[in-house]
Amino acid sequence: MGYRVLTVNREFGSGGGRIAQTIAEWLGWKLLDRDIIDAIAYAAHVDKSVVRNYDEHVVSWLRRINQQAMRSAALAAGLELAENSVFDAEEMVKISEKIILKAYEDGNCVIVGRGSQCVLQHKPDVFHVFVYAPLKERIQRLKTRLEKGADIEQRLRTVDGERAKYLQQYFGKSFCNIHLYDLMISSKADEDETARAIVYAMNGKI
Repeated sequence: MGYRVLTVNREFGSGGGRIAQTIAEWLGWKLLDRDIIDAIAYAAHVDKSVVRNYDEHVVSWLRRINQQAMRSAALAAGLELAENSVFDAEEMVKISEKIILKAYEDGNCVIVGRGSQCVLQHKPDVFHVFVYAPLKERIQRLKTRLEKGADIEQRLRTVDGERAKYLQQYFGKSFCNIHLYDLMISSKADEDETARAIVYAMNGKI
C-alpha cells in the first residue's frame, strides 16, 4: 500500500507535534499543524481569537503555508461562509473537515489532530498514528515548553480532556479508540526514534 497522507494524534506532552514535523521534513511532505486558525478565520470572516475559542487546542495549524497560499486554498476549496452565516463550534468543525479533505486530495501531507483520523478513517491510502508517553516523560518535556510556574499536571488533564471531548462530541469516537489507528506508539525512548518507527511502519523503510 502506498500511503499519501499520515495523521498524527497525540497525548499532550508526548511530542507528537514535533514527531509529525520531523516526519514531514524527512518525507518532503506538507505539515498541516499550525495556522489553520488563520485559514478558518479568513474563510469565516471572523477574528482569529474567535476561532481559537473553538479549536481542538490553542495550538494552530498550517504554520508553513503563507497567508496568501492559505487564502487561495480556502477560496479554491469553497470555504468562504455566506455573509449571513453564524460562526460557531459546529461551523468550525465543518470548515476543518473541508480543509482536511482538501489536504487529502492534494496528498503528501502529515496532518496533526483536529479529528483527521475520523474524517479520513475510510481512506485506504491514509496511515493513522496515535503517539503517547508515560506521565513522567510528558511532565519532563512540558517543563521546557510551558511558562514558569505552570501547573503541568492540570494542563495535561485539561488539554487531553478537551481533545477527547472534541472527538466524542463531533465524531462520536473515543480519543484512544484502538480501531481508529494503524499504529499506537510510545515516544518514551526518543522522539526521532519514534519518528523512524512510524515511517518504517508506514513505508517498510526509513
